This record gives sequence, C-alpha cells and structure tokens, in this order.
Amino acid sequence: MTTIFDPIKLGADTAANRAIMAPLTRGRATRDHVPTPIMVDYYAQRASAGLIISEATGISHQGLGWPYAPGLWSDEQVEAWKPVTQAVHDKGGLIVAQLWHMGRAVHSAVTGEQPVSSSATATPGDAHTYEGKKPYEVARPLAIDEIPGIIADYVKAAKNAIAAGFDGVQIHAANGYLIDQFLRDNSNFRDDIYGGSIENRVRLLREVTQAVVDAIGADRVSVRLSPNGDTQGVNDSNPEPLFAAAADVLNQIGIAFLELREPGPDGTFGATDVPRLSPLIRQHFKGPLVLNSDYGLGRAQADLASGLADAISFGRPFLANPDLVDRLREGAPLTQAQMATFYSQGAEGYTDYPTLAEKKAAA
Repeated sequence: MTTIFDPIKLGADTAANRAIMAPLTRGRATRDHVPTPIMVDYYAQRASAGLIISEATGISHQGLGWPYAPGLWSDEQVEAWKPVTQAVHDKGGLIVAQLWHMGRAVHSAVTGEQPVSSSATATPGDAHTYEGKKPYEVARPLAIDEIPGIIADYVKAAKNAIAAGFDGVQIHAANGYLIDQFLRDNSNFRDDIYGGSIENRVRLLREVTQAVVDAIGADRVSVRLSPNGDTQGVNDSNPEPLFAAAADVLNQIGIAFLELREPGPDGTFGATDVPRLSPLIRQHFKGPLVLNSDYGLGRAQADLASGLADAISFGRPFLANPDLVDRLREGAPLTQAQMATFYSQGAEGYTDYPTLAEKKAAA
C-alpha cells in the first residue's frame, strides 16, 4: 500500500517522500521583489519535504501585485534565488518555482499600472498594498496582440528559474489569478479565440504550458489548478467539462505532475460546497496527481491508498512545522501557524518555528 513516506518520481526528479510543500506566499523579499538571505534559511529548514513548491513568484512587474513577494524576471532576482536553491539541494531536497501572474488581483499602488485580465472585471474585497488594504480595481482586458508577450514572460521566468538552480517550475493557473481568470466563465467574457467556448477559455493555459515545456522540458513543468468553487471571486457555472478539458490538454502535453487545490465546506481558505473534481480529473490526467487543501495524515494516507492521489501537498502545516515529515512519521503533535506573521517582515513566524529535536533539546 502506498504511503506518504514512499518515494515518487515527479518528472525529471525522484522525491524522497510524497509530502509536498505547497506554495505559500510569505512576503519576505524586497520592494524590488528580490529574495533576501532570510529566505535561504526558511526554505533550507523545510528541505525534508519530498518537493518544495516555492511561494508564488512573479513573472513580470505587471503581474506581481503582492508587497514584498519575489520575482524571477531580472538578473538580480535570479542571483538572489541561487543561495536558496543551493541550500535546499545541500540538504538533499528538491525545489521548483511557482510562476505567478496575478491578473486582476494586483493593485496599481504596487505595480504603478492598471491591472490586466481576460475581461473588465474586479476581484472582490481589498488588495494588500504597501500602504495597507485598498479596494481592488477594475482590470483592463488584455488585447489579443498582448497575449504573446504574456506567454513570453512565462517562458523567460521559467528559463530564469532553471538558471537560478530550481529543479523545475509550476505554472500557477489556480486561485483566481490570471490563467484562472481566462479559464472560468464568470470572469472571462471575451468574444475572441480566448473566450466563449471551453476550448477557447483553455487556450491560454495550453499556450503558456506548451511554451514553457518547449523552453525547459515537460519533465520540469507542473501546473496548479483550483477546479471546485469560488476562489477570489473567480468561478465557473459548469466546472466538470471545463476542467476535464484542461486535464486533457495537460495530459497531452505530458507535464511532470498536476496539483489540485480542492477545499471542502470546512476549508480554511475558500470553503465551498462544490464537490472536488479530482475523481473526474483522475480519468483525464494520467500523470502524477498531487492533491491539496486541509489535509491531515489520515485523509492523506486514505487518498494515496485508494489511488486518487499520488502525493499530497501541505501548506500551513509546513509553515509552522519545518520538520513536518518527521512529525507525521512519529505521530507527533503539530505546531499551529501564527496568522499575524504570515506576511510580516522578519524572522518571527517565519524561521523561528522549532523542530521536534529543538523542542526536546530545550526541554
């Protein structure tokens, strides 16, 4: 029977276990979106994960509206990521970069320009900015002749990730960000080849993924989707055929693995009553399937044993438990994450969560 502690081949690499570290935005880079030395410690502490998926990392200044989040479009950013990837590798770990364009979820107070999206819509609620929270702005629809430039930004960021020492990349196509805004019908009202039919709405996902695969190889590319329910105001009236089609496209391209974020009715972020679509997507995507959202060890083991999942990604548990794999193996209690320091600056709530060994030594 497959367990969370068994190794798994994910494209070009073999992970030592199936406990994947999910992408977690932390806001510890500079205002120029350059990684900082404290990020080296943070990722190295968590290198016992089977694979680390980095925090969402901007592909361009236009697409990165989160204060102090890192990017991968400049030489300075590439150089600053190198100590991070080296530290993870020195501890025997693997790390891929999650490539991020936030679309309408950016704010001009951060980027200096109006947000862009599939259509003229706005994310509900307030955006994080350097001056505090501000209401999201209505996005400008991308002109069709701008889309090749967006795709080129993904390709450049992917090449930069490899140059920075990452083991691969994950294309962020989930959580109500740019590609998700093109995928789903309550945010995409286009009447060109990127809107209307499912085939058209999946087009940007397909083109970005194929271009990145052509640049760095299919065995180093993964994708994240959030197929069930509303995420930051992005939703779809008929998600089953949409995400079956998306899974078919990704299966044909032959990516290394597909990650699904699937909250339930009691989810800690984006709770929904819409049933999870992983059983359907499993029929269409034949590569490794990684499932995410509010997993504990029991449910993780059950989904692995049933064959629904090939690996499980954990978010907040890895945030507060750098040695999460050891704690799961020993059945040890988990530390709860401090929400107040999720996006703050400095070490508090970032690199100061103790391991079991450190707790025992201090006792």
